[in-house]
Amino acid sequence: MRLTFLGTGSAMAVPDRAQTGLLLESDDRALLVDCGSGVLQRLSGTDIGYEGVSTVLLTHHHLDHVADLLPLLKARWLAGEEHLEVVGPAGTKSLLDGLLDVHDYLDDRVDLSVREIGPTEFSVAGFDVAATEMRHSMDCLAYRFAGDGNGDVVFSGDGEAAASTARFADGAAVLAHDCSFPDDVDVSNHPTPSLLGEALAGHDIGRVYLTHLYPHTRGRHEEMLDSVTARYDGDVRFASDGLRIEV
Repeated sequence: MRLTFLGTGSAMAVPDRAQTGLLLESDDRALLVDCGSGVLQRLSGTDIGYEGVSTVLLTHHHLDHVADLLPLLKARWLAGEEHLEVVGPAGTKSLLDGLLDVHDYLDDRVDLSVREIGPTEFSVAGFDVAATEMRHSMDCLAYRFAGDGNGDVVFSGDGEAAASTARFADGAAVLAHDCSFPDDVDVSNHPTPSLLGEALAGHDIGRVYLTHLYPHTRGRHEEMLDSVTARYDGDVRFASDGLRIEV
């Protein structure tokens, strides 16, 4: 399985990070997880392109995770692709209905299917997935993708550091986790490095990648890593747009 970080930024734009988006590939399977602003452009630079991604899995509905959904639909229509599936938590159908009410000329341009899921196990785009709830300002799910014998991949979506999420990710080969701000920023609904390190302490995860980075983190990566690893004895790194990992 290959994981590509398409976007590792946040709701506050920076030049070198698109908003949230991850691409999972395995054999002839491909899945886009979240589709924030700039993700479509990043996807166009991959070997598979947006023509090869017919399914999007959403963690939640904040704008920096869904802004490129309709641009993706339009790009696939213009490229001659006929289908798009969008899967996500409760409210995903209302989200798509609302977007298409505003941009009604895109309605029925492709065969659009929408599926809503909760904290359960399911399959999507050929991947076996488990979901768990995150503590965030709206309904948000973290996902664990079953690997091909070399370990699982977990993506937190947005949300606070929590022991339940750490247990959910225990034993995974890769965990991509929200770490939006340094420790001196007073924030809720997102973790700081020290809180993330405390939550992960004692768990066995192959490698942790910090993502969903606000501009506040610029120039402070080293101290943030030190803060996580002072509490969690594991391999922790920062994610960057375009980073590809073979799992």
